[in-house]
Amino acid sequence: MKKRDNEQPLYLISIVSKMLDVHPQTLRLYEKEGFIRPKRTKKQRLYSENDVEQLNFILQLTREMGVNRAGVDIILRLRQRMEILQHEMEEMMDLLEDEIRKEFKEKIRKALKDT
Repeated sequence: MKKRDNEQPLYLISIVSKMLDVHPQTLRLYEKEGFIRPKRTKKQRLYSENDVEQLNFILQLTREMGVNRAGVDIILRLRQRMEILQHEMEEMMDLLEDEIRKEFKEKIRKALKDT
């Protein structure tokens, strides 16, 4: 089975507005604010699964938590920075694991050589 590409543009603005029960103008405003970046073909906006997830998160912040647009902007920026830091931390952990593995193999090699 082929893995789904969550970045692939799939949905028109009218579909997304119905999916999320929000006016298309709100989606345009969120794009203008830089909260989302749907792909464009000619004059149509096409939203990916990731765009829809991001919009759903934004709507939870505004509808359920009462966060204003400035607050949403700050939260989205912090979230993006946290994801970058998490990715960097995972890369560092992989490097450390590789280094520990190499050191362990070298110790075993030396121990076997000495016997």
